[in-house]
Amino acid sequence: MKCSRDGSKAVVELKYLGERLCAKHFSELFEKRVRRTIANTKMLNRKKDKIAVGVSGGKDSLVLLHLLKKFHYNIVAITIDEGIKGYRDKSLPYIKKFCKKYDIPWKVYSLKKEYGFTLDSIPDKRLMCSYCGVLRRGMLNKKARELGCTKVATGHNLDDETQMILMNLFRGELERLARAGPITGLIEDELFVPRVKPLRECSEKEDVLYALLRGIEYTDVECPYARYAYRNMVRELLNTMEEKYPGTKFAILKNFDKMLPFLRKYYMPKERPKRCKKCGEITRGPICKFCEVVEEFAS
Repeated sequence: MKCSRDGSKAVVELKYLGERLCAKHFSELFEKRVRRTIANTKMLNRKKDKIAVGVSGGKDSLVLLHLLKKFHYNIVAITIDEGIKGYRDKSLPYIKKFCKKYDIPWKVYSLKKEYGFTLDSIPDKRLMCSYCGVLRRGMLNKKARELGCTKVATGHNLDDETQMILMNLFRGELERLARAGPITGLIEDELFVPRVKPLRECSEKEDVLYALLRGIEYTDVECPYARYAYRNMVRELLNTMEEKYPGTKFAILKNFDKMLPFLRKYYMPKERPKRCKKCGEITRGPICKFCEVVEEFAS
C-alpha cells in the first residue's frame, strides 16, 4: 500500500478522504486538523489563556497534551483520581513519565482525599458513568479555577462527540446538546471555566496511530465500569455505519455544528444561574448535582 501523495509506504487508509497516507503525511494532516479546529472556533488564545488539560493517561488526553505543548500553549495537566482500582492507579505512572519528559506541571486531585469516598465504593454500578461524569466535571472546573486557568481542554475525539450527539438525540435531551459543541456551556460566569475540545475532528483510530507514530506511551486499560454504559450500543451503531458509509461521523458532527447556534438561542437561560447553597458553585436548583452525589456517598 503506497502513500497517495508521494508513493512511499503508507501506514493508514482514510476511506472518508479516499487517501492512503505515509507516517509523515498522516502526522501533518492530523496536526493541521487540530490547529484548524482551534483556529476556526477561536477556542484557545496563546497570549491570554492558561489551559488546564484534563489528563487520564489514555491515548486521547496524552495526544492532546503533546500537541498543546508542541503548539506552545501555556498548559498545566490535571488528573482526577476517582479511586478505581486496576484502572486509575495503572494510568498515573504514564502521566507522570510524560509530564516529566516534557516538563509539564501536573496536579493530581483525589476524590477520596477531597470528599472521603471513591467510585469503587458506590453500590449501583449501572449509574457509575453518570456519577463519574458529574464528579469529574465538577472537580476539574473547581481545580482549574483555583489554578487560575481560563480554559479546560479535554481529549474528546470525533467518536466521543458523535456518540454524545446521538445519545442525547435518542434520549430527547436537546438542552444538553445546546450546552455541547467545541466550546461548552450556554452562559458566561466567573465560576465556570469553559471546556474546549481540540481533538473533536480526529477519530479514535487516528488518535491511536498518531500516538504510536510519536512514541507516546499511554495506558490502554479500559475502565471496568464502561460495560454498564449506554454509550457502548451507540458506539457499535456508529462504527457499523462508518464502516459501510465512510464519512458518517464527520457528517453527523458537521450537521450538529450547523444546528448548534439555533439550539443555543432557544435554550439560552433567561436569568443568571443560581449558586448552590452548600458549595456556592453554579446550579439550576438549590443544590448542585455535584453536592447531591457527594452528600449521597460521602462517609
